[in-house]
Amino acid sequence: MKFSCDHTNLNTRARAGTLRLPHGDVQTPVFMPVGTQAAVKALTPRELDDVGAQIILGNTYHLFLRPGCDIIQKAHGLHGFMGWQKPILTDSGGYQVYSLAELRKVTDDGVVFKSHIDGTTFTFTPESVIKIQEELGVDIMMQLDECPATHATKQQIARAVDRTSLWAQRSGDAWSHRATSLFGIVQGGLHSDLRQQSAEALIALDLPGYALGGFSVGEDMQDAYPVIAQVADMLPHDKPRYLMGVGFPEDIVRSVGFGLDMFDCVLPTRCARTGMCFFSEGRLRIKNTCHRDAIEPIDPQCSCYTCRNFSRAYLRHLFMANEITAIVLMTIHNIYYYLDLCSRMREAIMKDTFQQFSDTFFASLKYL
Repeated sequence: MKFSCDHTNLNTRARAGTLRLPHGDVQTPVFMPVGTQAAVKALTPRELDDVGAQIILGNTYHLFLRPGCDIIQKAHGLHGFMGWQKPILTDSGGYQVYSLAELRKVTDDGVVFKSHIDGTTFTFTPESVIKIQEELGVDIMMQLDECPATHATKQQIARAVDRTSLWAQRSGDAWSHRATSLFGIVQGGLHSDLRQQSAEALIALDLPGYALGGFSVGEDMQDAYPVIAQVADMLPHDKPRYLMGVGFPEDIVRSVGFGLDMFDCVLPTRCARTGMCFFSEGRLRIKNTCHRDAIEPIDPQCSCYTCRNFSRAYLRHLFMANEITAIVLMTIHNIYYYLDLCSRMREAIMKDTFQQFSDTFFASLKYL
């Protein structure tokens, strides 16, 4: 992997960059649609390509449990298995171990857990998680980290920081296939001193990229913004910066202004399944009565397939009739919206107009 910072906005910390990966180049800021189990819900790879996805995200925990690395390897890796030839990033599965496994035991050696599918006991170590991701043949892999619970004490979060730093070192030692780049994950909750400690330990390892983990897990994002900005300032200028699991478009725009490059979240697909659509003025719920006879598209400013061809009234009809087509069409729109938002932010950064872009974006928000 090679990363270049193409331009930093004159009046903010927002920056535009290019990631050069084995399966293609990625221009940042970038949103990565989440394909947890080797599929972005409701979309085919062709539809992802049509909406302009540059890179997607998979999950080590889920793919390890089902279908298993042996089956994926027979298909020449995750790209061949799911029919997606552009870059893929995989999360380590650490968050899923803590959130889904019924029983788990965490030590400095690793994590022993029971599968949420059938209760089988497995062990994840920093080394085994690296091996799994290398076998998947992805472009970017994440270290195994410990993601503390929202209600964790500072002492518990401090232990998670120490353990994550230890696991990052072991992950780096286990990393053998250099075509797959390794990112470290900064932990520390909302504690500035712990975030600084975590970032400094990871920076010393000189990894290809760095991520901010442990956000969007129940905290008030207004409390998170100063910490996100602090960590972004600490991370190397010549390495990509990835904010994991965040979030709403408002969070992404603010975080781009802090100097973050990469984002992922399940919100665009999850919201589509519940009838919520993102558009240039905020968010709307398609089932609301005001859309019953609305002949305009979700967003008149949007050029996605859904907005070019279908009205809010039609989408509401499909949704109220429980037609699966409604979910497909709204997912296409929501993913396109996120990707187009990042594209427009990049353009503004390159023109040194990001602050104006941000001000206009927040001034236009409303909910229908």
